[in-house]
Amino acid sequence: MFNHVVSLSALVVVLVSGCAFNLADVKYSPTQFQSMTKDGRAFTLSMNVKLTDTPCWYGRELRQNTRWEYSGSVAQGEVFRSRDQILTLECSNIYEAYLVVREGRVMGFFLPVQQGFVGLPEPVVLPVKP
Repeated sequence: MFNHVVSLSALVVVLVSGCAFNLADVKYSPTQFQSMTKDGRAFTLSMNVKLTDTPCWYGRELRQNTRWEYSGSVAQGEVFRSRDQILTLECSNIYEAYLVVREGRVMGFFLPVQQGFVGLPEPVVLPVKP
């Protein structure tokens, strides 16, 4: 009987401690998205782009040859999404994300469901095909 109590207690401790790491959440600022009709603006990446300073440190890689199409704008820049690559941000949840670009640099991400903006600490240059 004592062995069962000790085993059950150990199991409870493992399960409770296993949940503690999963409390992080994406911090975003509410923003107003201005949807635009398709005007043909788009770019294609000429090489892979690693994004390492993302929330919760789940890095992302934008793949070479993916095409990013203009969807609209937010105060922080122009919003682009791709049909070639699904972009998400991950913490305790997974959030659909679009790129926010200003002057050829990724400024952060627009979360369409939350209508929010998540900025990067430093903008990342996008190598695009001419």
